[in-house]
Amino acid sequence: MFEKSTWIRLPRNVVVGHGVLERTVDVIDDLHLQGRPLFVTSPTPRRLAADPIAAQFEERGIDPAMVTVETASFDAVETVIETADAEEASYLVGIGGGKAIDIAKMASDHLDMGFLSVPTAASHDGIVSNRGSVPEGDTRHSVAAEPPLAVIADTEILAEAPWELTTAGCADIISNYTAVMDWRLAHRLKNVEYSEYSAALAEMTAEILVDNAAMIRPGLEESAWIVTKALMSSGVAMSIASSSRPASGAEHLFSHQLDRLAPDAALHGHQVGVGSIMTAYLHDGDPGVWTDIRDALASIDAPTTADELGIDADTVLEALTTCHEIRDRYTILGDGIDEQAAREVATRTGVI
Repeated sequence: MFEKSTWIRLPRNVVVGHGVLERTVDVIDDLHLQGRPLFVTSPTPRRLAADPIAAQFEERGIDPAMVTVETASFDAVETVIETADAEEASYLVGIGGGKAIDIAKMASDHLDMGFLSVPTAASHDGIVSNRGSVPEGDTRHSVAAEPPLAVIADTEILAEAPWELTTAGCADIISNYTAVMDWRLAHRLKNVEYSEYSAALAEMTAEILVDNAAMIRPGLEESAWIVTKALMSSGVAMSIASSSRPASGAEHLFSHQLDRLAPDAALHGHQVGVGSIMTAYLHDGDPGVWTDIRDALASIDAPTTADELGIDADTVLEALTTCHEIRDRYTILGDGIDEQAAREVATRTGVI
């Protein structure tokens, strides 16, 4: 008897485009959300988006509560939880980059209340996914959570975000290529549960970025449109799979290990992009996917070498030879590669 079942949670509304920030209250009305919202934001996004959204609520006689976070941490998540209780908030609105949205996402999951995602930078696929990521000491924790009820992505604001944040978002998406390669490998060798649909969607998002790399340029709303749609698709792929597998493989392990060895040296997306070049080479050493990834990253001004990341060669090699120990996730790295093999990979791909 067939007994397989799944429960997929996705955003009910995704609103993307020029000036859509002005429609935030309309989106909330469409969701039939009642009561007082709690905004979770950070200093610059507060000025760019949170305060204008608050003005929309105030016109309707609602005074939103607000928490402004400086850094992503579990303490910040706890602060949001406590504020939501104290202010009797009915739902949360994460407004900003990765830290504000991840904190709102994790707090809303703890509080068992819905949240909306309002990104001000197209820097990673967490704006729509069911995963939250928060650093603690020299480790970054990825935590399962509920996806947002809605996403409101104003391309006018996203296009004005620092260019390096947009290129980091692009690199994060392009790395889906190797994440799916690792997922298929784990399915074949370790019988890891695998979703063809989720994998195809994740790969498609990477292809969108590679095929349109020449159109991704600073200050262009059309670029923000392309990148944001790809980020949305990647986040949905993770929700469908109920796993980060469609968008996280050995290249993410490499990035997480760099965070331990060289904290704050480079942006997460840039690190996984460089990691993806090397892990694609490990899957197939012939010129092909790994060179396509490298060329696409170079086209959008994303780093392709250790020097461009601001990380020395020895740190790259240490990360590559030890990152398999971070979590129990089978990838092309298997139970680890030795230093000589790592040096050959990094040298042949031009990373060091």
